[in-house]
Amino acid sequence: MHELFTVLPPGEAFATFGRGCSPVDRSEIVPLEAALGRVLAVDVPAHETLPAFARSTMDGYAVRAADTNGASEQSPAYLRLVDDVPTGVVPLRSVGPREAVRTHTGAMIPPGADAVVMVEDTNQTGDEIEVLAAVAPGEDVLVIGEDIVAGALAVPAGRRLRAADLGGLAALGVTQVTVWAQPRVAILSTGDEVVPIGAVPGPAQVRDVNATTVAAVVAQAGGIPVPCGIAPDDAAQLEAALRAARDGADAVVLSAGSSVSVRDLTAQAVARLGPPGVLVHGIAIKPGKPTVLAICSGTPVVGLPGNPASALVVAWRIVRPLVRLLAGERVDADGLGDERELSAVLDVPVPSRPGREDFRPCTLARSADGALHATPVFGASNLIFTLIRADALIAVPLDRSGLAAGETVRVIVP
Repeated sequence: MHELFTVLPPGEAFATFGRGCSPVDRSEIVPLEAALGRVLAVDVPAHETLPAFARSTMDGYAVRAADTNGASEQSPAYLRLVDDVPTGVVPLRSVGPREAVRTHTGAMIPPGADAVVMVEDTNQTGDEIEVLAAVAPGEDVLVIGEDIVAGALAVPAGRRLRAADLGGLAALGVTQVTVWAQPRVAILSTGDEVVPIGAVPGPAQVRDVNATTVAAVVAQAGGIPVPCGIAPDDAAQLEAALRAARDGADAVVLSAGSSVSVRDLTAQAVARLGPPGVLVHGIAIKPGKPTVLAICSGTPVVGLPGNPASALVVAWRIVRPLVRLLAGERVDADGLGDERELSAVLDVPVPSRPGREDFRPCTLARSADGALHATPVFGASNLIFTLIRADALIAVPLDRSGLAAGETVRVIVP
C-alpha cells in the first residue's frame, strides 16, 4: 500500500523548488525591434538627457508667465505676437516682456518664455494676443531632463521588455539590447494510454493534450518548448526518456504518472536522475495535488498530473513562474506576481476544503451597475473544455472551506 505523500502549500512548494533554480547563463544581443517580451540581461543607462530641449505640450503661445498674472475673461492680459515657431525649428528670437510666440505641440520653447497659454484660452486679433487665463511658470512645458537625465538607469536588468520599454530605449537611440537566452524546456508525456494528437485513439486511449497546453504555457512565459514525445509506463524506458529529454534542456516537464497508484513511476524515475532529486511530492492545490518538483544535477524537473485541466492549472501556477525565473526575470519567492488579478462578486456558492489552494474555473460578466461578476463553471478536473468555457479562475484561499454567494472574491486571469 502506498504511503500518502505529504503536501505543501503551493507558495511554499514553489519557494522550496525555486531556491534550487538559477537563470540560464546564456545571453545574446538582439535588435530592439525583436526584443519585445525578452528579459534584459544588463542594465541600460541613459546616454542622453530627455527632453534635450524645453518643448511645448500644447498648441498655443509661449509667454513669460508673469505677464499673465491676474488674466481672466473679465480682465484679459494683452501680449504682442512676435514669431511663430513650428515643430522641428529652432526659435530665432527670445520672448521679451509682454510678448508671445506662437507654438505647437512638441515645438521648442524660445528663450525667455517659461510657460504656454493654450490656444483655447486666447483670442488673436492681428499681432495682438488676448490672454483669458493666467498661467504658472512651467505650465504646459516639458523642461530639459524632465523625462530622464544622462547617466540615470533607463531600464533595469531582469525586466521583461514591454512596448513602453522599447519606446523609451528607442527615444535614447538604443538599437540593440543584451537579453537572456530563452530557456529550453523539454516536454515529455508518459502513459501507455497516451497517443500523439494526430493519431486516432484506440480503445482506452487518449490524445496527448498536455504536451500542447504545457508547450503553450512555456512559450507564453518566454521559453522555448522542446517536444520529447511519449514514454511508456516502463521504469527503464521512462528513465531513459527523461535522461534524453534533459540533455540540452534547461528544465524538464513531464505529465502523467504522478498520482499515488501502482503505476506511479515518475517520482522514482526522477529521483534517479541526479541529486538532490525530489524536493516536493504533492501540492495542496486543486486541481493538481499529485505534482512532483525536483532538481536533478542542476536541472529543474516538474512532474504534472495527467488530467489535462489539472496539468494546465499546475503549469500556470508552477511551470510559468519557473520559466520566467530561468529566463532571468525577477520572480516572487512564491511564484505569484505575473497574473492579472481582479475582484469580482461571486454569483453562486463555491464549496471547498480547508488546507488546499482551490482554483475554480469561472465566467466573467459585468452587471448593469458595472460590477464584475464571477460564475463558476463546474466540471471534473480532467475535462479540458471546463477551462475552455471559462474566462478566469476563482482562487479559494487555503484556510477557507468555501466561498459564499455575494462575497467579493479574487479572480485570476491566466
